[in-house]
Amino acid sequence: MLDTATKQRIIGEYQIKPDDTGSTEVQVALLSERIRGLTDHLRSNHKDHATRRGLLKLVGQRRRLLRYLASEDVARYRTVITRLGLRR
Repeated sequence: MLDTATKQRIIGEYQIKPDDTGSTEVQVALLSERIRGLTDHLRSNHKDHATRRGLLKLVGQRRRLLRYLASEDVARYRTVITRLGLRR
């Protein structure tokens, strides 16, 4: 789980307009941070299969959001994936 300060920092970086907390870019950025945290957790706790299942659900949710963003606006999609360092 993300603490409030981290969540606010990510929202501030990726929001499109001042009161934006739920745009696709913000959602993808928050999911990416949660995925990074769970990946680090699973490196040291490789038998934690419940967390692995949750991680796979988050990855699928992020994939769906990115697919939606790519179909709506390719420029925003490319900007988000380069800022997050996805799709190497």
